[in-house]
Amino acid sequence: MKADVLQFTPDNFIIFTSNRIKMDVGKNLLKLKNRLPENVKLVAVSKTKPVEIIMEAYNTGHRIFGENKVQDMTAKYEKLPKDIQWHFIGHLQTNKVRFIAPFVTLIHAVDSLKLLMNINKEAEKNNRIIPCLMQFHIATESTKFGMDLEEAKQLLESEEYRQMKNIRLAGVMGMATFTDDINQQKQEFGMLKNIFDVLKSNYFAGSPGFIEISMGMSDDWQVAIEQGSTMVRIGSSIFGAWN
Repeated sequence: MKADVLQFTPDNFIIFTSNRIKMDVGKNLLKLKNRLPENVKLVAVSKTKPVEIIMEAYNTGHRIFGENKVQDMTAKYEKLPKDIQWHFIGHLQTNKVRFIAPFVTLIHAVDSLKLLMNINKEAEKNNRIIPCLMQFHIATESTKFGMDLEEAKQLLESEEYRQMKNIRLAGVMGMATFTDDINQQKQEFGMLKNIFDVLKSNYFAGSPGFIEISMGMSDDWQVAIEQGSTMVRIGSSIFGAWN
């Protein structure tokens, strides 16, 4: 009598694949956390991931997740536990701020005074103070967003910024060039650390909440931490290629 042979259909293949990914997510996350210094926060980048897979990370005790699309973040917020800290890490359009203002924990990519003013307005409507990071362009790639230091100084010295009561600038954020050149990564991350130091000294010396340097992703987080990162945004090393 021949042994039974498991026949894969499209449906049970998807179930098999999903279950395997679920098992890997928890292991990947715990392994990564064990490698991170205690002073570095981990944002698990959950963009494109279904709620079932995110729950596998949640069930390990992790609570900080990052999304780059407003529609996806709001949909996941509705379905997932309310103690999750949602970080918006993508380019944020001013007309979309109102959808995440009621619950977002941190907005990473503030790249203009106009956007910051809109966040302040929507935060006031929700009786909240929303923490934000200033995004800087440190890469050679023109497709990445972000201010330069002079633009940041103009923002911080503007009357509009002085009038804002419902935002709190908590630090800086940047993305390095996608490259295998570690020296270039070090240079670009070092540039962001220097920008942070300048801003801290000149504008936030008396602000204990201005502490974050959000830099480093799956391919370069180790270099970023060497250069002073306090917060890394990691997706594929946790969730794999599931999309």
